[in-house]
Amino acid sequence: EFDKPIIDKELLEPQSQFEKSSRYILTFGMDEAETLNMKISMSSASVEGARANMAAEASDWNFDAVYQNAKNEWNKYLQRVQIAGSNDDKVNFYTSLYHLYIQPNNIADVDGKYIGPSREVTQAPNKKYYSTWSQWDIFRAGFPMYTLLTPELIPEFINSMLEYSEQKGHLPIWSLWGQETYTMIGNHSIPMIVGAYLNGTKGFDAERAYAEIKKSINESKHYKSDWEMYDQYGYYPYDLIKVESVSRTLECGFDDYCAALMAKELGKTEDYEFFMNRSNYYKNLYDTESQAMRPKDSEGNWLTPFDPYELAHADSSIGGHYTEGNALQYTWHVMQDIPGLIEVLGGKEEANKLLDYFFNTEQGTTGTLADVTGLIGQYAHGNEPSHHIAYIYSYLDRPEETQRLVRQITTDFYKNKPDGLIGNDDCGQMSAWYMFSAMGFYPMNPVSGEFVFGAPQIPAAQINVGNGKVFSMEAKNLSEKNLYVEKIELNGELYTEKFITYADIMNGSSLVFYMTDKPAK
Repeated sequence: EFDKPIIDKELLEPQSQFEKSSRYILTFGMDEAETLNMKISMSSASVEGARANMAAEASDWNFDAVYQNAKNEWNKYLQRVQIAGSNDDKVNFYTSLYHLYIQPNNIADVDGKYIGPSREVTQAPNKKYYSTWSQWDIFRAGFPMYTLLTPELIPEFINSMLEYSEQKGHLPIWSLWGQETYTMIGNHSIPMIVGAYLNGTKGFDAERAYAEIKKSINESKHYKSDWEMYDQYGYYPYDLIKVESVSRTLECGFDDYCAALMAKELGKTEDYEFFMNRSNYYKNLYDTESQAMRPKDSEGNWLTPFDPYELAHADSSIGGHYTEGNALQYTWHVMQDIPGLIEVLGGKEEANKLLDYFFNTEQGTTGTLADVTGLIGQYAHGNEPSHHIAYIYSYLDRPEETQRLVRQITTDFYKNKPDGLIGNDDCGQMSAWYMFSAMGFYPMNPVSGEFVFGAPQIPAAQINVGNGKVFSMEAKNLSEKNLYVEKIELNGELYTEKFITYADIMNGSSLVFYMTDKPAK
């Protein structure tokens, strides 16, 4: 709608055969000194729904009121965290928080109607239906950050996923505007749901949720499922699965692990054993000769010739056996079982050597991909499969390396500039990594309820966790030189665990890091 009359319109010729809408040049009856106002309303269900949305949410032409209402709404979220630091620190942090909450989007009309994967007008039970789920990205840190900052939204998010699954036949893989894109691999709605369930989130039916989880990774039929093949071989053979065979095996393994944890909690022992066994399929693809996760065919033969530096991505002309990455990056993609991975690699001494090489090699990747950016050796911070790897040093008895790398990554790849982010933010995942790491910890295994310590990059932070409770973090003596953690105190007591728990944070606690310029012994 416009607030000035249209006195003339000119229909333009289509620019291509793919144009679905008409384009016009409009002429308005107004003086040059006047301002033209325009309102746009959307609906996935109907034009009538869009009109009703506009009438309910923007009934007048008071631009200043709309602006102030939007500002007030955003500040409800931005004020959940209060941080101390430089202006750059604050701009980086609150821009990250803003990026994180641009989505998911409630696409239901004001009366609760929406169109989901059934392609039919559907009534949302609570008038909310969330879409724009970049599951492959945000299950790692984005969704865990939602659980800390806005736990009241989590049941609404999960119930939307369950509604989707009951229409589609599986939980959303990468849903946009209510529909499935199948853009990425695995089904990482599962760790979101399981992580919330294990953290004690109420407001959704656990049995209903588990039924959709089991269906999604054991029964559903789509072109990225092939469950019988997965179980027959214990991996996806590259001669039968032409693209992403290694990445699909590794990422499905994490979903299996999550399903196993929920099955155990619900007393489903047989399911627990089945899915936990599946979660170890990653061991079938580790090749001791190349020291990498390597494609294997249906006869049990390794791919030859094999270049572990070669980048791959199914959605590009490159194709290949990995998803937006290479073998060296995906070798570390076993978030559910870091101790088991270390054992497979040959123990801590050998794993340390491999990880040092990974971060320090001067050999570049074979080929380039727009998604693979922010390289430190073979580590690619501009893309999600690498995001947890710096924190693995904490499990190799070298937390100082995690601390050093976190400083390097936050300094080099998060800058207060228009091009200050090293990669695609991917619906807030890059931003969530920064927020967690700036506060000194990260959800390396995002369903474990454990946040592994790194090193804080801001002097202090407070999170309003609800129920009148506040979690506080302080980094004493933090400076450009003092990037290492000397010791940690939790609630005034010396704390020696590698992580802080979700329960500790949500119960309200005080976490203090003592910073120094030398690695702690």
